Amino acid sequence: MIYINKTVRLTATDLADRRATINRNQRLVRDMNANADSAKMIAQFISEITGRPAPKDLQMKLPFSTDYGAGIEFGNNVLLNANVQMTDLGGIKLEDNVLIGPGASLITVNHDPDPDNRRELLVSSIHVLQNAWIGARAIVLPGVTIGRNSIVGAGAVVTKDVPDNTVVAGVPAKEIRKIVRRD
Repeated sequence: MIYINKTVRLTATDLADRRATINRNQRLVRDMNANADSAKMIAQFISEITGRPAPKDLQMKLPFSTDYGAGIEFGNNVLLNANVQMTDLGGIKLEDNVLIGPGASLITVNHDPDPDNRRELLVSSIHVLQNAWIGARAIVLPGVTIGRNSIVGAGAVVTKDVPDNTVVAGVPAKEIRKIVRRD
């Protein structure tokens, strides 16, 4: 499920309801990373993990990591480089032509800051719009939308939405410049 513009509290009971999917998909991810030796095999594993057909033009370099898997939606012509990590209980939507650099993390889960409720999870989706590029080892936090044609610099920590046609970098990520398209 994708929680666009919404934070949802998941209790231990909610997580127990998802445990079978989590356990199954953890096994599938391990098998994919160890055994998939072609784009076709990767697509088959991704279809099983996400519960929806993988786009034929999905490009993924292994290893790949996800904690849930069923919360990921891939657009067409998406490229994930090696060691991408997706914590997707809150949902991650990657639109067409998205590029994600090696070691990047997309994290949709946070914990309640109240110590009495810290074991509960707060989840909020990540949405990466068309033609966006997330650089190597960048971290995108819960509830963030990366705008069309935007670039997240390597190593950036993105805590807020990135507007369309914008380059951000740093910790926390800040706007560096606008992207001017040449026609």
